[in-house]
Amino acid sequence: MSTRRLAAILAADVVGYSRLMGADEEGTLERLKAHRRDLIDPRIAEHHGRIVKTTGDGLLVEFASAVDAVRCAVGIQRGMAERNSAVPQEQRIEFRVGIHVGDIIIEADDIYGDGVNIAARLEGLAESGGVLVSQAVHDQVRDRLDLSFEDLGERELKNIVRPVHVYRFEAAVESRTGPVPAAALSLPAKPSIAVLPFSNMSGDTEQEYFVDGIVEDIITGLSRLKWLFVIARNSSFTYKGKHVDVRQVGRELGVRYVLEGSVRRSGNRVRITAQLVEAQTGNHLWADRYDRPLVDVFAVQDEITESVIGCIQPEVYAAEHDRGKRKAPQILDTWESFIRAMFLYSQHSETSTREALSMLDRAVGLDPSYAQAHGLRAVCLAWRAFQGWENRATAFAEAAAAADDAIACDPGEPWASLAHGFIAVGRWRDSEAVAAFSRAIDVSPNFAYAHGLLGAAHALGGRSDQAIECIDRGVRLSPRDTFGEEFQLYYAFALFQAGRYAEAASAAQLAIRQRPGHPIPYVMAAAAYGLGGETDKAREHATQLAKLVPDISVSDLEENFLYCQAEDRSRLAMGLRAGGLPE
Repeated sequence: MSTRRLAAILAADVVGYSRLMGADEEGTLERLKAHRRDLIDPRIAEHHGRIVKTTGDGLLVEFASAVDAVRCAVGIQRGMAERNSAVPQEQRIEFRVGIHVGDIIIEADDIYGDGVNIAARLEGLAESGGVLVSQAVHDQVRDRLDLSFEDLGERELKNIVRPVHVYRFEAAVESRTGPVPAAALSLPAKPSIAVLPFSNMSGDTEQEYFVDGIVEDIITGLSRLKWLFVIARNSSFTYKGKHVDVRQVGRELGVRYVLEGSVRRSGNRVRITAQLVEAQTGNHLWADRYDRPLVDVFAVQDEITESVIGCIQPEVYAAEHDRGKRKAPQILDTWESFIRAMFLYSQHSETSTREALSMLDRAVGLDPSYAQAHGLRAVCLAWRAFQGWENRATAFAEAAAAADDAIACDPGEPWASLAHGFIAVGRWRDSEAVAAFSRAIDVSPNFAYAHGLLGAAHALGGRSDQAIECIDRGVRLSPRDTFGEEFQLYYAFALFQAGRYAEAASAAQLAIRQRPGHPIPYVMAAAAYGLGGETDKAREHATQLAKLVPDISVSDLEENFLYCQAEDRSRLAMGLRAGGLPE
């Protein structure tokens, strides 16, 4: 049975724990245990705290009073400063702490509620050696403890409905990388990122060229993304060899995101880790590890670089969408309108794509030279025509005009090339579609969505083997892409064209699970099941398809579906008839 009570909650974790573990797993664990045994646990007991739970690098502690919680936190941070004074910078274990007073729910030995959630979010905002407290805590301790707090104002915390007023106490720790600058650089209008020099964990200074080469390639690759502001190599490399807090980097360089990592080379193998961090909060958005045999140094550099860049793009898009969705649509700027439109388009439902067009109209209204917005608007219009949600001739004409506007604004904008590719697909101009999607890849080689679309064009043009190769590359570049569901649809196009109906049906099913409001996967599933002899499943998907597009018919699909070859459209129609779709 659960109960409620008011409590002060302290959340703490180790800054850079993954980096420390990657460098020296056993040594880090031993040092952390010693800190717990000799400092942290005794301090918690001294101030009457209850350790609710621990993770590998974190603690959640309940106190009866805010005074005890803050005294405990300050004592721990001061004690850690002393213990770290003789420890090399790269080996120091440093904590960040958040404290909040609020209502909690107790179930067995665990606790839940906003009291816990806000403390955890404050901890995520805190700096190395720092303590952040909410206004509720500050009000209770300001006249009782001889401590100085800095008012940081109201902050938006993830998944917390109302802004929280935050105060910062900083222990006088020598482990800090330096004083906070008096004024931070303002953020650019578009997303911004700094790629820090990766740590060379090999202990071999001769490997520095390899480590720096990977970072330089990543910076160069990211710089080709026109929507992303990338800090130049000469600025980001001023942090080489220093242990820095990403919040400090964000302030000093004026960026929203920081990419950091490490490289360890042993014999003929190399291990590379990379992580994308939101600079303001310190929240980790993405992390991955790459283990590769080192047969060809440059080949490995190229592979890791393209993989990292391919993964970063959708993660930044997702983070930007999360940041912008807290704003009312009428106050979004051009970039925020574009990002919200991209998210809505990626849902692929009738309602979401219609709303996406409204957001794109807003974006081009604010900035008529915004090539990305014109390009996505053309793509969205063509896509709606493919589903039967727009008059085909009217939508294609409007899409072509929007695509031309995108090219006129910026001939090198990848979305402009995607738009021309979409229109060519809709008009069965096979070679034009392949050329357009290829141009997008030439401009932005790590654009996973463009690789997927090139695969779709090959599939619809009757080249299933080439199609699967291109789609595979898109998936490898961005395994968690915003348009991941479309990749499954493109596999269905290719597998159906190749006569591999069971596999085509499975791919279409995966697409349906991700986007149940998107009609075309139902077309592919119904047709593939019909030709594969699974008529019950074909009927089930044909019925659902008719609900999504009430006027759809076999004859219309046989005449207008995206396959360039009449033979492929006839096979599609045959499968749909087996599923009972109206003629």
